[in-house]
Amino acid sequence: MDNLQNLVDGLINFDDKKAYQCLKHLERESCQSNAVYPFFDVFAGMLNSENSYIRTRGIVLIAANAQWDTDYKIDEIIDKYLIHITDDKPITARQCIKALPLIAKYKPVLRQDIVNALHRANVSRYKESMQSLVSKDIQKCLSEIQKLRLDY
Repeated sequence: MDNLQNLVDGLINFDDKKAYQCLKHLERESCQSNAVYPFFDVFAGMLNSENSYIRTRGIVLIAANAQWDTDYKIDEIIDKYLIHITDDKPITARQCIKALPLIAKYKPVLRQDIVNALHRANVSRYKESMQSLVSKDIQKCLSEIQKLRLDY
């Protein structure tokens, strides 16, 4: 747990390369066990950061821990999470959109909220060069969620 605490603390490191390495370690661990889930509230708090890299790390780790969310913590913050579909930074928005199928997979009760938010997303706020990328991400995400519904 101590090592995990160091990795979680490293998520807000000013050295983005080190912080990214911490993210990758925590993301891998989250795929294998629920050992990272106790830090969920830290990740949820990261959604409020002024730093888009920190917001993105929180977004990714919340989704990575969806399968362990027996306390319904994602359900409690889903609106705050979905706001990042149209984050100020298009790169963060894209990471959020790409993470949503993972949440939808493990939280079927939230699928309709996710789909509704994706349909409401206004990508015109981004530069034209990013609008098509974000739109394609949204369409891909909706398609993946639709496949989950068919498998359900």
